[in-house]
Amino acid sequence: MTTEMQGGPRTYDVRTYGCQMNVHDSERISGLMEDAGYVRAADADAADVVVFNTCAVRENADNRLYGNLGHLRPTKLKNPGMQIAVGGCLAQKDKGDIVKKAPWVDVVFGTHNIGSLPAMLERARHNEEAQVEILESLEVFPSTLPTKRESTYAGWVSISVGCNNTCTFCIVPSLRGKEKDRRPGDILAEVRALVAEGVLEVTLLGQNVNSYGVEFGDRLAFGKLLRACGEVEGLERVRFTSPHPKDFTDDVIAAMAETPNVCHSLHMPLQSGSDRVLKAMRRSYRQEKYLGIIEKVRAAMPDAAITTDIIVGFPGETEEDFEQTLEVVRQARFSSAFTFQYSKRPGTPAATMEEQVPKAVVQDRYNRLIATLEEITWDENKKLVGEKVEVLVAVGEGRKDERTGRMSGRARDGRLVHFATGGIAPRPGDIVETVITYAAPHHLNADGDPLSHRRTRAGDAFEAGRTPKLKGVSLGLPSIGVPAPLPPAEGCAL
Repeated sequence: MTTEMQGGPRTYDVRTYGCQMNVHDSERISGLMEDAGYVRAADADAADVVVFNTCAVRENADNRLYGNLGHLRPTKLKNPGMQIAVGGCLAQKDKGDIVKKAPWVDVVFGTHNIGSLPAMLERARHNEEAQVEILESLEVFPSTLPTKRESTYAGWVSISVGCNNTCTFCIVPSLRGKEKDRRPGDILAEVRALVAEGVLEVTLLGQNVNSYGVEFGDRLAFGKLLRACGEVEGLERVRFTSPHPKDFTDDVIAAMAETPNVCHSLHMPLQSGSDRVLKAMRRSYRQEKYLGIIEKVRAAMPDAAITTDIIVGFPGETEEDFEQTLEVVRQARFSSAFTFQYSKRPGTPAATMEEQVPKAVVQDRYNRLIATLEEITWDENKKLVGEKVEVLVAVGEGRKDERTGRMSGRARDGRLVHFATGGIAPRPGDIVETVITYAAPHHLNADGDPLSHRRTRAGDAFEAGRTPKLKGVSLGLPSIGVPAPLPPAEGCAL
């Protein structure tokens, strides 16, 4: 029986797969649903509306979605008033095929029309038939939509959507469209609105953040935006993801080094260390340039923690190519890495390439890569034993924290820290200073008493059960051409 039949408001549950962009899109979906009168389901399995926000990049994304839809079919048959919606990248790719494969789905919406979801749900109920609406370009910039944030202390802020690159393994440009940039003043308005709600940390999001400014003709726009974020009072940490080595410029390194609240953590996707494979991937940089960027970053910020993405087994990859990747890993000394075994994505050039690498070979290389990475990350983490770190206390980062009596959070460089609380009672969003006592490949422990504990507005918001819910900053789509200058107080000359 639905909550509506029982006299209460209809409930919803959003299930998210994929990258940070999808996580942030799910915050918008939640904001839209609540603006339309829905409430989040206390029991996800009993929700009146289940929304799948999908990914088409991750391996086995299709199988995972259709498997989960299959699991929901018996529930839907028992409860005809229940609705199922599918959005995100896989919806943009498969379109109406989703309803053909899973006729019990009520709504399919794409990456460009998230804002249509509540109306489509109502149409599906009224017409008693599935609604499929996939736009090929943005209907409205996503940040104009209401957003229900998941965190009291950290927030995502989109600076652009879409991508102008043509990597042969990636389907994102065809699903997210060409890059669209927000105006810097609009971005800063959203940052200030989040800080006013208690948020201490923002992460600037884009498929390629350091090509930001392409629409209004300023190649240095991203560095200026970082510096402008440095002038937002109350904003303690600024991060960004993801940059692209081909567009990464020295002014961004300088902005990172010279702006106190910009964290010394950098996610710099490598994908492969082989120039030959990089060319086949259409990654327009080579090993020498990549390592040159790492060298410059470390010269400006010796404490920088650098993370990366690596694909193993790209079509045509030889043992020599793979050894080149291992060599870059050894030189770059990454603090962590997202590693992937290449898998075909229909619609990408790489899917039709000859010389697909046998699965057994890919698995062997993958295992060797993981072993090399773990040796390096462990060595790098050991260097921090005895060092003082500032930890932004988080929710549920450590699976064993309850058993060990620790709490967890992220250091300024992005590393995960499990810390003993001693005689204090920090809240998620508070700041704790402590000393590292033990290092593992993927985390740090601090088992002594904290050196200090600072209660924050973000911690107050968590304690009060209050997460930021922004109505959306009125942005519209950016127009072409050089924008009018911003007021000097905003700290950005764009």
